[in-house]
Amino acid sequence: MPATEFHADYEFLRKSQRLTYDEILKIVRVATSLGVSKIRLTGGEPLLDKHIAELVAGIAAVPGVEDLALTTNAMLLAPQARSLHEAGLDRVTISLDSLDPAVFKAMSGGRGDLAQVLEGIAAAEQAGLDPIKINVVVQRGVNDHTVLDLLEHFRGTGHIVRLIEFMDVGNRNGWRMEQVVPSREILGHVQARWPVEPVERNYPGEVARRYRYLDGQGEIGFISSVTAPFCGSCSRARLSADGVLYTCLFATQGTDLRGPLRNGADDSDLSDILSRIWLQRADRYSELRRVDVAEAHAQSKVEMYRIGG
Repeated sequence: MPATEFHADYEFLRKSQRLTYDEILKIVRVATSLGVSKIRLTGGEPLLDKHIAELVAGIAAVPGVEDLALTTNAMLLAPQARSLHEAGLDRVTISLDSLDPAVFKAMSGGRGDLAQVLEGIAAAEQAGLDPIKINVVVQRGVNDHTVLDLLEHFRGTGHIVRLIEFMDVGNRNGWRMEQVVPSREILGHVQARWPVEPVERNYPGEVARRYRYLDGQGEIGFISSVTAPFCGSCSRARLSADGVLYTCLFATQGTDLRGPLRNGADDSDLSDILSRIWLQRADRYSELRRVDVAEAHAQSKVEMYRIGG
């Protein structure tokens, strides 16, 4: 969210525009009745919500929720990690693009604190939020030269680093194809330093291709949406804070659920809406991007600060 436009006093959404916890829980209950078993809280930064543990507890209590995760920049995680786990949170994914202080500061817009992030990771481990995944978005000429140092730091800790190709989410991140470092290129550098071997997917639709170090020091993952799209096996949908359901990270539009919720839709009505959306989806952005990068990127996509990660 560019600071020049979204200044400190900018009102992104009024309270009345955001889904209440009860509304979120209603959608979760209907989704689980249709077979959804994994829920992730993301953002923005979900830990900015001072009552997030309350929402975690509510979701964890819904029958059918087998895996409840949260994605965070970990700046506010240390003091909340234990209470989140006690409320029912299973695990966390932490966004950390570099352990080089200068690179980290630049990529966090000058607002991040690397020491606080590392403290948050340690607190999550102590609280039992396991496994901890570390998401690294790799950009050529920005942080690609720091990847091996970050991997070395987390080798042997049990934490899983996932290296993500820089994607053209939305239209405001200045994405260019030449900024993408293909996963196979990074894998080559990793293989030259620490031999690895591929590992089977944990579940159908898993987005990361997994590898483990041959010396037993853990595993890493590659998310290669640009060079190796996985649209055909995608099993994810995203619900925005204002109640819009998106079936693709690169969506140009979504389906409003807040309106039906506030107009008296019952569980059966919502079930019909969700089923229709899912059965009619035909998202293939990442595959189409490979055919015509310029044309695909020119589409007016929903920005990531609205859709979540």
